[in-house]
Amino acid sequence: MKQVKKKTLVPLIVFLLGICLVSFIVYKTDTHEREQRHITAQLNAATYGERIKNEITDGIEITNALGQILISENGEIHQFDTIARNLMSDSIESVQLAPDGIVTDIYPTAGNEAGKIDLIHDKDRGKISCYARDNHTIITQGPFKLKQGGYGIAVRNPVYLKDKNGHEYFWGFTIVILRVPDIFSDSISALSNFGYEYRISKTDAPWSDTYKVVYQSDGQINRPVSYTFTIGDENWKFEVTPKSGWRNATLLIIIIGMFLTISLLLSVLTRVWLVAKEHKKKFQILARTDSLTNIYNRYGFDEFAEKMIQKNPKAHFVAALLDIDDFKFINDIYGHNYGDRALKNLADSMKTFFPSDALLGRNGGDEFCILLPNCTFKEADVQLQQFTKLPKSFSYHGKEHAFYISLGYAEYPTFASSYSQLMRCADAALYEIKLHGKNGCMAYREGLQSGVRKQLGFAFKDISEHLPGAFIIYRADKEDDELFFANDEFLHMSGYKDIDELFRLTKKSFRNLIREDEQQQIESSIWEQIDSGNENDYIHFHLRKADGTYFSVLDHGRIVESPQYGKVFYVLFMDWEDMHIRYNDKFAR
Repeated sequence: MKQVKKKTLVPLIVFLLGICLVSFIVYKTDTHEREQRHITAQLNAATYGERIKNEITDGIEITNALGQILISENGEIHQFDTIARNLMSDSIESVQLAPDGIVTDIYPTAGNEAGKIDLIHDKDRGKISCYARDNHTIITQGPFKLKQGGYGIAVRNPVYLKDKNGHEYFWGFTIVILRVPDIFSDSISALSNFGYEYRISKTDAPWSDTYKVVYQSDGQINRPVSYTFTIGDENWKFEVTPKSGWRNATLLIIIIGMFLTISLLLSVLTRVWLVAKEHKKKFQILARTDSLTNIYNRYGFDEFAEKMIQKNPKAHFVAALLDIDDFKFINDIYGHNYGDRALKNLADSMKTFFPSDALLGRNGGDEFCILLPNCTFKEADVQLQQFTKLPKSFSYHGKEHAFYISLGYAEYPTFASSYSQLMRCADAALYEIKLHGKNGCMAYREGLQSGVRKQLGFAFKDISEHLPGAFIIYRADKEDDELFFANDEFLHMSGYKDIDELFRLTKKSFRNLIREDEQQQIESSIWEQIDSGNENDYIHFHLRKADGTYFSVLDHGRIVESPQYGKVFYVLFMDWEDMHIRYNDKFAR
């Protein structure tokens, strides 16, 4: 009888223990999976929310570009249609100008004639347009139905000029109409492929807390995670939720079914729990760590920096933002692999140089961030100056190439009452030093604004394409005069359809641009001028065109030291005959 009870009781106990163990594992796994999905969803929301913000900002940059033209041309834009056409993209419905708030110019005009309205006095647009005018801020309005089909969002950017007395006055608006959802189609398509439902919302107006849906997926959105950002004075919210829900039902069914084989379950459950715990830890680390540099990513840095300041609100902190000067140039010339090497070397330098309690992070791209706890401006100044001047380089084909950084920093609570304000101050200091020549370090001071970013928008490509002069760049070496660059004006003047044709027909040699019977004389004259101590050379010769003919030019060259190429010549060309035609009277004097 006792043996029978044991046979019955032990299996029953094992069975009950199995049920308890399975119940526990189901609970832990469910909690873990939901947590993992929340972390993943939050990371995706932050990543694609920031991308959507950047995509909208790209549209805003068009209004900034038009505004800069208006400021530089004293309120006039010549050849508006040509400029607007060059600024257009597939996600832009139209580009508009509204002097005094009245829309007068629209590109394209066809189908948009009804858009020429008085924004200030329009019943639907007047209040928010006046707000933008009076508060010097960009506003967005919509979504609204487009007459051409679909929906759009209007971005209105107020422009201010100065009168003869230096007083600022409102000129009007530069406007771009963004197509929805075209403007952020890449982001929402990626999220849909990843298995997420999504919703993009914005406040009705800068003074409102009510959100209006801009665009959303077709499925139901339950308990979403969100990422918020600000454009102008308006708040945007990007929400995501997994299509399959936060709970992995399939996994739970599998685990519940496992109790039917309790003997196997008892041997497997420990391993499942340990693996789940290990994966959770790895994912948490990965979610906060930059995979390239092995320091905190933006998400991790912001999280820990906020906690450090909140934990010690009365302590002093110094935050620094830095980036690599001309990093795009490194990627373009040496390739992205070597650009990554520069990023890793910079991160390694930060880890070696700064104390162990310093918080280090990579914001993204070539921008890095540092938080020094229990540190004041005076204590950080020497340290940050030394780090900025510290030699930095990367290896390319066995040769070390130096690169430089720009760094801006600010102190909490001296100039900032919160972490976000502290980083904005550091950002303003960073871009102030970049405006003053880069390769330097600057502390934040009163009056600096991060809005100076827009002053850095002119890239070399922009300047070279629109500069009213023909020029080339080539290596300043008597044995190797390799051509590096020619701008559009030079190609047009000499008849080459593109730079590839120039390189092919000249074999990338400056010598081959000179008429053969003049080559030795011209090269000797150039180097005679340079060797005599001049930075500039002036020479007259016949330059080879794409069709094999020659025309007379005046060559004004300057030798400079390039960190990437050593000594190079920057050469400006003038058509000799054209100069005599246009300025014959001046030559005759």
